Amino acid sequence: MMKTPTANTHLTLLAAITAVLLPLSAAANETAFNPHQLYEDNCASCHGSDHGGYLAPALNADTLKGRSPTALRTIVMAGSFDTLMPPFYGKLTDDEIRGVIKHLQTTPKLPNPAWTIDDMKKSLKVYVSDESKLPEKPTYAIDNMDDVIGVAARGKYGRGEGSRAIFINSKTHQKIGEVPTGTAAHIIDYNPANPRWAYVKTDTAEIFKVDLYSMQAVRSIKTGYNGPGMGVSRDGKYIMAGSFVPHNAVILNADTLEPLKTFELEGIDPDGKQVSSDSGMIIGTPFADIFAIALENAGQVWVVDLTEGFPVTRITDVGRHLHDAFLTHGGQKLMIASYDDSIVAAIDLKERKIIKKLEAGCVPHVGGGSAVVVDGRTLGFGTNFGDCDKTVVSVWDLDKMEVVKQVPVAGGTESPAAHANAPYVAVDIISKDRRARTIQLIDKKSLEVVKTLDVGGHAYFPEYSADGKFLYVSAGYNGDEVVVYDSTSLEKVASVGMESPAGIFSHGRVRYMTRGLSPDDLAARDGGLPGAKK
Repeated sequence: MMKTPTANTHLTLLAAITAVLLPLSAAANETAFNPHQLYEDNCASCHGSDHGGYLAPALNADTLKGRSPTALRTIVMAGSFDTLMPPFYGKLTDDEIRGVIKHLQTTPKLPNPAWTIDDMKKSLKVYVSDESKLPEKPTYAIDNMDDVIGVAARGKYGRGEGSRAIFINSKTHQKIGEVPTGTAAHIIDYNPANPRWAYVKTDTAEIFKVDLYSMQAVRSIKTGYNGPGMGVSRDGKYIMAGSFVPHNAVILNADTLEPLKTFELEGIDPDGKQVSSDSGMIIGTPFADIFAIALENAGQVWVVDLTEGFPVTRITDVGRHLHDAFLTHGGQKLMIASYDDSIVAAIDLKERKIIKKLEAGCVPHVGGGSAVVVDGRTLGFGTNFGDCDKTVVSVWDLDKMEVVKQVPVAGGTESPAAHANAPYVAVDIISKDRRARTIQLIDKKSLEVVKTLDVGGHAYFPEYSADGKFLYVSAGYNGDEVVVYDSTSLEKVASVGMESPAGIFSHGRVRYMTRGLSPDDLAARDGGLPGAKK
């Protein structure tokens, strides 16, 4: 799940108010509490350590100005259906609810707090001191590590026992491991050079190095206060992580998680203003020894070379609110969404320049991306979660860099999934009504919606298994399971229970770095990539 640009995506402002109050039952018996510290410890992971918003909207004196305390109190007491927020009637006293609401309505957005490289070093934890003693092969039955699928389970309250990275064998649809993360897992990535290692980043910007053979965390480090951006280099030697709070990014040694260099994210935006910026997407690529990172507010994409000193090439004027992206053409081309411009910009990472800006519907959010070869041409699919008169999925010809079609869908969408061996492109419908329980399937050839599936909970982040035979979809909130479908018949074949599943990440995808182009496709088109079948 990624940052939303407005209060009417993912969570309404009123529903989000209750997020602040989730942990207060633990403080109910205390005679006094520090409301800001309570917020920082329990709520900032969703609403921002600066009270400026993150996954959920900002909660501060400006955003709550004019709101009726009585109305907010009613929402808190009753809870909000289809969110993580339970009712608090009977759990908190009326005075406690009134007190916290007053605190939020009088607290301004705070200055961006620092989190330095020294803070990162002090936060580094080692759980397994001698990794040479770890098992030499998986301790569970699995034929190929590509078949591992990881799920970011957020937990009932976005923290606690249910917050875990859960791993599944996509051939048997059975859990093969669970790694507790304390706060909600957000991103799972894998080491392209060594199949035993995964990296999990949480809403609170902690990164866990996970041994997939023994299914345990061996190290962790906190790289900021919040922000989901993370990528792994193609040689498996480096991780890059970015933050919303503070406005920086860091390169880590992927083996030790030792921080090597930090970057202050700032620059001239497309309107000529000098700004400090949140970190958007970060991605490693099979194309070269580089990272690409988006500066959300500065409208820039930085290409960081993994050579001495980690020099940066700045690509400017990309868009006014950059966020997520995906790779295509062997990892050479980067397709990055710009919310405020309603475009997806294509960037050539070899030439380090913008190729073209493509029409992309309203508030494009491309998730993990979707590129797939259909009848000899490479098609890209882009989802949109804005409030438009007509919600669409954009289809581009990525060879010619032109719009092919705008496919009407049932509501706002957040992430597409495609695979060379599957006939359909799956998109999640996230609109705040009953349709939020559904995914829609677009036929790759006709480019028409041919099927709608009710997954039984809030639908999130479809992902195909490495071989394309199965489609995994999170049924979050009231569903509390991941649902598995046969990718051709679309019959439900399995479900895997967990608390509030969100992002789904296939281990096989690290070999091709998108959700659509398979290793075999790339071998045929581009001469192959490391690890591709030939």
